[in-house]
Amino acid sequence: MRMAFGIALALLMSPAVGETLVERGAYLVNSVMACHNCHTPRGPQGLDLSRALSGGQTFDEPAFKVTGSNITPDKDTGIGTWSDVELKRFLVSGIKPNGTAAAPIMPTAFYTVLTARDLDALAAYLRSVQPVHHETPAPEYKIMLTPETPSYAGKPVSEGDLEDKLARGRYLLTIAHCLECHTPEGPSVVHDFAGASGKGGRTFKGPWGESVSANITADPAAGLGGWSDDEIKRAITQGIARDGHKLKPPMAYASYATMAPQDLDAIVAFVRTLPPRN
Repeated sequence: MRMAFGIALALLMSPAVGETLVERGAYLVNSVMACHNCHTPRGPQGLDLSRALSGGQTFDEPAFKVTGSNITPDKDTGIGTWSDVELKRFLVSGIKPNGTAAAPIMPTAFYTVLTARDLDALAAYLRSVQPVHHETPAPEYKIMLTPETPSYAGKPVSEGDLEDKLARGRYLLTIAHCLECHTPEGPSVVHDFAGASGKGGRTFKGPWGESVSANITADPAAGLGGWSDDEIKRAITQGIARDGHKLKPPMAYASYATMAPQDLDAIVAFVRTLPPRN
């Protein structure tokens, strides 16, 4: 019994930092991947964390009208009946256990890079959260969309790859799906990743009013090329732009405020490499 417990504990622990799968999953969901931004109800005072991950904002787009779904382990309205295999398959494919596809605003195309351990961690953490019974509206699809392959996505990354600072930054920026918001839509209502990745300019409407995503490329005038590392970090973690104005949601700076310093450093280093766009 003691030996079995030791083996189980060893399997749950990260060899690098000693964190369990649930701890790693909590960090990814609550910080880097900012899952609450879409999947937690939002009111005039911000996110209602008493109903965390039970279904959130409604997105009414030209191509679809969808509401962030309930991803708690509630068996009737959440993911409580999904197996780990089904959940992990969904995260990288967007295909639910019943065979239907999630709307493309669910950034599963970005999650194709997730390491095997991070997929395990996400499943472990989502199993551990408080189940909340909350039905969300069925999605409405208005037009057919061509599947997208975002910049830097497409295939899983290995744990060894993350030892390189720039590779780690690219990975984190991808699973944080920063380029989903910071890339404009093209003529067919999909992102223009080929010609304008990171250029910004998308408009978002919500309880915060209206916001427009910023240019996060290395362009010295339109983008972040003239910003210091500390200014970029302040924007990410505090929502304060270089000129001092407060950034609006859906920029998830409240989530990013808890990002590990080494991960924040890696993201800033990689953002510096984004080709300039103006």
